[in-house]
Amino acid sequence: MRHLFLGVVALAVVGVVVQPAAAQPAASRSGGSGFDFGGNTEFDSPPLGKTAGEKQALAVLEEMSKGTWYLNVTTREGRLLRQLVEAVGAKRVVEVGTSSGYSSIWLALGLRSTGGKLFTHEIDPEKIKLAKANFKKAGVEDLIKIVEGDAHETVKQHKETIDLVFLDADKKGYIDYLQTLLPHVRPGGLILGHDMKRPRPDPRYIEAITKSADLETSFLMMESYGISMTLKKR
Repeated sequence: MRHLFLGVVALAVVGVVVQPAAAQPAASRSGGSGFDFGGNTEFDSPPLGKTAGEKQALAVLEEMSKGTWYLNVTTREGRLLRQLVEAVGAKRVVEVGTSSGYSSIWLALGLRSTGGKLFTHEIDPEKIKLAKANFKKAGVEDLIKIVEGDAHETVKQHKETIDLVFLDADKKGYIDYLQTLLPHVRPGGLILGHDMKRPRPDPRYIEAITKSADLETSFLMMESYGISMTLKKR
């Protein structure tokens, strides 16, 4: 199918998430020195903070990418999340899969500029505790609401218009999350799905986002874990 191209997604970003032993490590590591872009780094450079608040959040993101922290998205992917939030002027963002809150902080950086709010869903109490501490340290706790519980049930609470969805939880659950949230995504809104290359995505989700005339989907950052970017057509 014809792929949507957005100029704003020229850069890719990282959303790092700390997880217990079950977490997947990133394809490439920064050697414990900070941001990990994944793949070719010829044109990449560390993100630069413009304001004191942005510098504070970026410092926490860099620290989270060191040592024993696991990365569930690359630095390029994290940047992409932030860029898309700002580009679509998102006021209400829904994330499924909080973990340590790394990708949430990237989303919050965009929401600070748009005046919006992130609703992030997580089932693990220990991860929620860790994420809350990271949000406070990054200075973005006022921009984020953590929704605890099984996301297959908790996402049903969303009745207001959603501007952007980021799926990064149980892969077999993507189709369920999509079916529940898509009716509330505004025309021109985006649904982003992580892990489109590895682990292999659910074929039902791929069919749903590529075989509907109401949606337009591109696949990005496929040199790493991969992200599907689906536009709900106007």
